[in-house]
This record gives sequence, C-alpha cells and structure tokens, in this order.
Amino acid sequence: MSKKQFAVIGMGRFGISVAKSLSQMGFDVLAIDSDENRTQAIANLVTHAVSADSTDEEALRALGIRNFDVVVVAIGQDIQSSILTTLILKDLGGPVIVAKAQNELHGKVLSKIGADKVIHPERDMGLRVAHHLTSPNIIDYIEISEEYSILELKATPSMIGKNLIELNVRAKYRCNVMAIKKEGGKQMNISPDANDRLNSDDILVVVGQKDDLVKLELAMTQGK
Repeated sequence: MSKKQFAVIGMGRFGISVAKSLSQMGFDVLAIDSDENRTQAIANLVTHAVSADSTDEEALRALGIRNFDVVVVAIGQDIQSSILTTLILKDLGGPVIVAKAQNELHGKVLSKIGADKVIHPERDMGLRVAHHLTSPNIIDYIEISEEYSILELKATPSMIGKNLIELNVRAKYRCNVMAIKKEGGKQMNISPDANDRLNSDDILVVVGQKDDLVKLELAMTQGK
C-alpha cells in the first residue's frame, strides 16, 4: 500500500508545524506558499516545497494537486485567499480538504463551500490552556464535536487506590473512561478492568459532554 501524500498550503506557524510533523511521520509532503522565502525555509524539512499562488487554479493544476490524498489549507490572516483556495480545491475534486479557520464565521463559510474538516487551532489551544490553568491534573483536552470532548486526567490524590467501580464516573458524572495510561503514559490500557486500582502516575482518558467533563474536573480536583 502506497503511503498517503499531503499538501499543505500556507507556511505560517501552523502550516509549518503541520507540514513538519507529517514529514517526520514518514509521509510525502508538498509545502506551498506564495512567499518564496517561506518555502525555502522549509524546503529541507519536507518532500517538496514550491512557491505558488493557491488562488490561481491553473497553478494548482500544474502542481497535480488532485493527486494528493489530503490538502491542508493553512492560510493565515488572508481569509479571502483561504476561502478562494478552498473553493478551487473543491472544484478540482480529488483530495480531502482540511481548512484552518480564523474564527467561527470563517469556519462556517469553509464548511458550506465544501471543506471536509474545519479546524480552529487558536480556539482549541485556548480551550486546552484554560483547562490546564483550572486544573493542574489535566494533561490534555480535545474537542471532538460541539457537545463532546475527550479529557486526559492525571489521577488525583482522591482517586489513588480506588478502582473504576468505586469512582463510579459514569453514574456520577455521565462520563466514560475509555482507557487508562499506565506509567505516566508509557503504556495504554484500552480495556481497563473495573477492579484495577489507580496508581499515582495513571492517566484516565475520559469522554463525555463538555459540561459533565467540567463537573468531573472540579470534583476530582477538589477531592470529592
């Protein structure tokens, strides 16, 4: 099976981070930006890097953009270019389109014109920072829909030595423990035994509605 090919359009901080990470994971990555200095800066970190105007349909055709599996539209402040690029990609057909949104309205427009997935990096990072600030035991927070999120919660003092039956997370907070990371995250147990007792370095991976997760966070942090 051939490995997936990705194109990332827009070499701002977000675009560079995505392109570099995909390349480090072993995928073929084409980095595109209208600024030649930016493409030169990342040229040694990806498979190919080219300077091109992504709002020019012929330029994208010439790059063979339809042959890629996924195209990430990571254009920064220029919302008009982001929308036009997404429209052109949709018309060309072929790849899955993942587009970065600057705000909620921008995200709605991207969805309506055909982006397969819209991401809000600034908003999502704000959520993660907020959860880290409110609880030192929050390792990560990932929004998976408008209503549901996944929380990684380091075992608090009130949880240590207890098992999942005693914690009774589902009944008390309407959340589900999907997995438990052992040894500080080195091992993942995706089928935790309800009778296994939690250690101080265990991390619970919990899914639930956002309001319920907040209640869980506060309760566990306060030792309830």
